[in-house]
Amino acid sequence: MHYGVVVFGVKDTSEHIIEFIHRELCPVELVITIAQEVTARNQVSGFKGLSFLTEKYGIPVFEAKSYFLTDERTQRFIGENTFDLGIVMGWQRLIPPSVLDAFSRGIFGFHGNCGYLPFGRGRSPLNWSIILGDTRFHLNLFRYDEKADSPNVFATELFSLNEHDDIRTAQYKNMICSKRLIRKLIAAYRQGGEIPIRRDSKDFDSWYAKRTPADGKIDFHDRTRHIYDLIRGVTAPFPGAYCFLKKGADAEDAFRITVWEAHPFDEMIDFSDYAPGEIVDVFDGRPVVRTVDGSLLIDRFEGGAEPQAGDLLY
Repeated sequence: MHYGVVVFGVKDTSEHIIEFIHRELCPVELVITIAQEVTARNQVSGFKGLSFLTEKYGIPVFEAKSYFLTDERTQRFIGENTFDLGIVMGWQRLIPPSVLDAFSRGIFGFHGNCGYLPFGRGRSPLNWSIILGDTRFHLNLFRYDEKADSPNVFATELFSLNEHDDIRTAQYKNMICSKRLIRKLIAAYRQGGEIPIRRDSKDFDSWYAKRTPADGKIDFHDRTRHIYDLIRGVTAPFPGAYCFLKKGADAEDAFRITVWEAHPFDEMIDFSDYAPGEIVDVFDGRPVVRTVDGSLLIDRFEGGAEPQAGDLLY
């Protein structure tokens, strides 16, 4: 069987893009995703099963048994069918050459950073951009090859990352710009022939490292801004930033606390009588915590104990 436009995805953001393409641009003829059980072997933040799209829109959905698309069933499916154009949204793995070669017009996906590819290749670029305090994000729609985030750029959109953004609002901006880029890609696809890309980058390789939930550990000996950027960079739909709560200086038990929202509180009040991480006071259930250069107000959290003044977060 022949498939024209195919979307690869595993997240709620994938669903959003699939619906946009299918409703406004052209029929999505196939969705390739992963089966639920694959998430037990691969951590997928924001995972959403997409099989419902068949009933809702009549779009066939193929569920791979491997996130790397290397399982025998997937390889057989790719080999037995033909494909035009692939669009990747919310797929955090490389696409193997056996799949890339099966798409006559190529497979295109997104990657971005504060600079220009191949600067900022690698994992979780939007999270890293917030955590590192970047104020702009270049979103590239590029053609996949066997390497990660090669500078085979079709088109680029630019958006700002301001101090009020967290990872979810950054995803909203990303979606708006992604739609603009996909609209251009579908227009080029309809014209027939080779879809043009630019490979003449003058920039240099740099890499974002893989992030795991353990990387969300808060260090209250750090600067307030760095703690704030970490919290907003890994909040929902990602696992969240976390710390441990000790109830009083002599307490032996510690409770894990997940911090979903916080913001810088004050950098002028003299908190030198408190240790970094010590809770200065609690207002409306929201702890004020001393940092090395000021304080942080924790707006939303969850955990096994209620913080009180004098407790220590570490």
